[in-house]
This record gives sequence, structure tokens and C-alpha cells, in this order.
Amino acid sequence: MMVFRVILQTVVLALGQIWANKMRALLTALGIIIGVGSVTAVIAALTGLQNYVLTEFETFGARTMFLDGTVPESMQNRISWRQVQLTIPEIEAIREHCPAVERITPRYYNSYSIRVGEFVKEGVLVTGIWPDWHDIQDRHVIIGRQFNRIDEEEMRYVCIVNDEAIEELNLDRDPVGDYILIDNLRFLIVGVVETKQLSPMFGGGDVRSEVFTPLSTSMKIDNGLWIRDAFAQMTNPDEADEAEAQIRFTLRNLRGLEPGEDDTFFIFATQQAIDQFKGIAAGMTAVAGGIVSISLLVGGIGIMNIMLVSVSERTREIGLRKAVGARPGIILMQFLVEAVVLCMVGGLIGLVIGQALTLALQNMPDTPLEHANIPPWAIALAFIFSAGVGVIFGMFPAIKAARLDPIEALRHE
Repeated sequence: MMVFRVILQTVVLALGQIWANKMRALLTALGIIIGVGSVTAVIAALTGLQNYVLTEFETFGARTMFLDGTVPESMQNRISWRQVQLTIPEIEAIREHCPAVERITPRYYNSYSIRVGEFVKEGVLVTGIWPDWHDIQDRHVIIGRQFNRIDEEEMRYVCIVNDEAIEELNLDRDPVGDYILIDNLRFLIVGVVETKQLSPMFGGGDVRSEVFTPLSTSMKIDNGLWIRDAFAQMTNPDEADEAEAQIRFTLRNLRGLEPGEDDTFFIFATQQAIDQFKGIAAGMTAVAGGIVSISLLVGGIGIMNIMLVSVSERTREIGLRKAVGARPGIILMQFLVEAVVLCMVGGLIGLVIGQALTLALQNMPDTPLEHANIPPWAIALAFIFSAGVGVIFGMFPAIKAARLDPIEALRHE
């Protein structure tokens, strides 16, 4: 209890010294203020950027994998891109032999002219899908129904439109049961699917009309012999490596690829990209924080210099305190606490400045930093670092003060 009371009295005395020399204290702590403000603002900016990227990944689906054929450089003169495109039997083999894959849907897409009565719109994207596409892409029918197995097996001329197409194609508010002409073929609208704005990171952009048909129907009207690409959904996002290994084994086996030959397909797992980005973001935060923290070192040197000046100015006071019985430990604690308090006050001011910079970042137009914020761990780290600077750079002046000879100190002019 006695120790806490002494520490409290020392803190009050230190605050009094800082208040008595406000301008000198402010200039002394300027390095700490700039350091803490800069570090917290940089961390807030990186946190905002990380939140933005991860949010965009979430719109794509954390359990989603993208599959497509690709011609490796080692085979560019031997095979064409048509030979590496995915096929329906390959997709069915993945669905049957890859337990880490919960759902999968191939896609076939092309742009066609759409006619609704007398209205014609050119270049509308028409995509052939399997029913599992809705769950994989988390896009559900809001009016009517989605495709079923019969639609696919019988190649029915039915379609689903997104809600954006209702306005762009001049459809009824509830278009289910209406007909449209796709490439002069008559299709029955059976449902309306919600529109999902895909980030430009994944090839998205302005929302536009979309029309979906059963995959078999889409390939039939275009005489397609292979699919464009495929989306798969893992049973668990933590099993991305396992799902990728199973798909790779299945496709390499079906394509007769020998050991050592490059893959003729491409697999992109969202979760793997998320994990890689988190690692990169953590590294960027550490490097940026380390670079900006140099100003904290400069601030610490300033603290040490001013504390040495303070010891010199208060030599007679130190001698008087020792003469009346103050122990060296009390003198040491007094100056050490004063250095720590000075650094903590500078750290607090730096945090206020850092928060102001963060608010400015959040309100900058056309930037992905609207979710920038200073995480709690950064606030705690700022105070711990400030206190550490005070202890490290305040120790030498405090020891010097504690070791002063009281007689010599009283003689000091």
C-alpha cells in the first residue's frame, strides 16, 4: 500500500513538473507524438484495406473454388486451348470422387440478342448452369423457382432472369410465366434471381442484365462441345488444400498427365487467397510499423536529453531530498516515473492525432479505406511502447540522479 501511495505521489509530482514546463515538455515529447500518431494511422489504413479486401473475398464466397482449363507454357506448341477446356464427364467425376467438394456447377455462357415484344437488347449475357449454382454463388430465386433436374435432362427452353433485367428488358414486375426470345428461340421465364454486385477484383463492374438457362439447353443452342469454366463449393473452407488435391488428382488421372507434366487446368481457392492475403497484410503492418517506429527512437533520445537537463537543473533539490532522508531508490523512481509519464502523455496525444488521421482516411472519396480503424491491440501497443521508451531512455538520467552525492549536490549552483 505504501508503494502505491509513493508511486501515486510521484506521478502527481511528475505531472506538476510537466505542467510547469509545458512548452519544453511538448517539444520533448514531439518525437513520441509523431511516432505514435504515425504508427496508429498506418495500422488503421492497413486494417481498413485488409477489411475491404476480405469483404470483397466474402462476396465471392469463402468456400468457393474456380476451375478452368489452361495451356501451360511447356505445352503451348503441342496443344490448343480447346483441348484443355473442361468437359461434363470431368465435372461429374469431380462430383463423384472428391469428397471434399460439396457442390459443383459447370458454366457455359455467351452473349445473345434478347427480344421482349418489340423491344430488343443486344449483347445480353446468357449463362448455362446446374441447379447447385444458386447455393455455390449464394444467389437465390426471389420470384418463381430455380431449375430442377428435369429442366437439365430434357434441355427445356426455360430461363431465369436477374432482377436488374426486369427494368432493362422492359419485363413485367413479376415476369414469371412470360416469354422472351433468346437468339430467336422462345424461352419461358420460370424465376427471378437476386442480383449480386461482384467486385471489380473478380471481374465485376456495373450491374447488368443476366439471363440463366439450364446448362444442357445453353450448350445445345450454341452447339457447345465443352464448358467454359466451373465453380465448386468445399465442404469446409479449412480443407481448401485437400479439396484442391482431390480435384487435381482426378483431372490429371482423366487427362492422362504423366508425373512431371504441368497441369492443363487452373484451380483458384478463395480461402487460400484469403490466408495468403492475411499473411501479406500482417507482414506489411509489421514492416510499416517498424519503419514509422524510428521516430519513437528519436523521441526517446529527446526524452533522455531533457531528463539529463532536468537532473542538472534540480541538483540542489535532489541534494536536499537526500539530506532529509530520501533513499536513492526513491530518487530513481521519481525521475523514472517522470520520464514514463512524459512519454505516456505524448503517446496519448499521438493517439488523438492518429484517430484524427483515421477519420480523415475514412472520409477520403474514392478510396477503399472507409472501414479504416485503430484496432484495440494497436492502442494497447502504443501505450506499452511509450512506457517502454520512457523506462529505457529515462533510466540513465534517473540512475545519475540517484547516485548524486548529497553534499556535492547541495553545493551545486
